[in-house]
Amino acid sequence: MQRGACILDAEGLRLTADEKRLFADTRPMGFILFARNIDTADQVRALCDDFRDVAGEDCLITIDQEGGRVQRLRAPLARNWLPPLDHVRRAGENAVRAMYLRYRLIAHELRDLGLNSNCAPIADVATPATHPFLQNRCYGSDVDAVIEISRSVAAGHLDGGVLPILKHIPGHGRATADSHLELPRVDLGIETLNAHDFAAFKALNDLPLGMSAHIVFDQIDQAPATLSPKVIDVIRRDIGFDGLLMTDDISMKALSGTPVENTRQALEAGCDVVLYCNARFEDRVAVAHAAGGLSEVAETRRKQALSRCISPAPLDISATEDELSALMSGHVYG
Repeated sequence: MQRGACILDAEGLRLTADEKRLFADTRPMGFILFARNIDTADQVRALCDDFRDVAGEDCLITIDQEGGRVQRLRAPLARNWLPPLDHVRRAGENAVRAMYLRYRLIAHELRDLGLNSNCAPIADVATPATHPFLQNRCYGSDVDAVIEISRSVAAGHLDGGVLPILKHIPGHGRATADSHLELPRVDLGIETLNAHDFAAFKALNDLPLGMSAHIVFDQIDQAPATLSPKVIDVIRRDIGFDGLLMTDDISMKALSGTPVENTRQALEAGCDVVLYCNARFEDRVAVAHAAGGLSEVAETRRKQALSRCISPAPLDISATEDELSALMSGHVYG
């Protein structure tokens, strides 16, 4: 049966009977966990098993586990981490290695609980005007440094058997508004964007999965990037990203359409998969059916991405923690 072109979530700690029927019928490409889905380690593993039982063993199960404010798993199930930018600054010249070790440990935690993906790295290049919702989630304001750290973050995931999701393509760092609440706009020419914001993503265009940005680039199109064929063309042709492209959550207020309208417009624009979260069951049903099945090219991208989800080599936890602590001068966790 064809995979559905959507990534959905669950209401609680285990799937309801209605959710099981919906997911078995539509077979979403993947699922995402939130704090409301997390209690004990055994419960998280059982929920992941629920997803695989109804939607297939090869479904994607992801989470936002950046560290700091955006961290769904917390102690005692997982280490509490500093915000990424704070971690980078404390590590100083050791930032690349320190961020690799951080996310290698995070990948180990995720895989142990049954997840096979994480919504990181963030390759958005910060500016002094970047909105606070994103500012300390970034890795810095120097393009080359952001690229190098993002590459190490991705490697930490992949070496740990977890697929990284590169976000937010083609770049959210110029946003001065919170896309959860309103639509950010950026009025800069393509030359400036190519040299700065888009450059980070171009250097990382070989990563298997990416997430679009809900942001308008006025000099390219008046539609948000997620819904814009012109911006998706920039992502595919100019940036050269040919991995599986999912949307950011289409329930965010940056997008003004209904969930079904946003679903159809995003897929028509060229996104492969729609992410839809924190909604009523009836709306999840509508989006799952509106999304339909993955296109042939999206299915190829999905398989290529999953082929990079390898069984990791054993990790010496103590040695990894000791090295990270030394690199951070003792300031490791939040």
